[in-house]
Amino acid sequence: MNETLMYAKYNKVGNRTVYDLLDKMSNDDREKDRGSYYGSLSGIFRHIIGGTRYFLGIYKKPLSDNAGVIKELSAIENIPKIPEGPLSEAQWKDLKSVITAIDDACIHTAEAVQEYDLNLSVEVNWYGGNPASVPLFFLLSQLLVHNIHHRGQISQILDSLKIDNDFSRIDVSFL
Repeated sequence: MNETLMYAKYNKVGNRTVYDLLDKMSNDDREKDRGSYYGSLSGIFRHIIGGTRYFLGIYKKPLSDNAGVIKELSAIENIPKIPEGPLSEAQWKDLKSVITAIDDACIHTAEAVQEYDLNLSVEVNWYGGNPASVPLFFLLSQLLVHNIHHRGQISQILDSLKIDNDFSRIDVSFL
């Protein structure tokens, strides 16, 4: 079973569900500072998408021999950058195509990653050099954990606003 693909699909569905929930809010409510590190619901959500883009970018070097992965990862370089700061309603609407493209690139990358790729060494610089690299499977897991963590923040804020939400289940059809 390709767990990487299962989690990439789960991530896309979760992101789409969050986008759809936030899209029902007024732009002012979506952009209101909620006291989180990333401020607004929109800010947290954009961080999830930016994080996915970041992780996909660091996969490019270790997977440089995998033509399928390189094709997908190169395609995300043409996706518009996500704006910082409060978004206008039009910018929020434009974000939908960016999210779709990044999540699709994540799925296509997961489809192209081979079992032997999972142990490839990936250089990282956020552990103070210890370790200087980690296996690719670790970073694929980090992407999943990162996104679940921040969708959990969004869920907690939506709960406090009494907005029904549930984007935690992995669809059995992804197996």
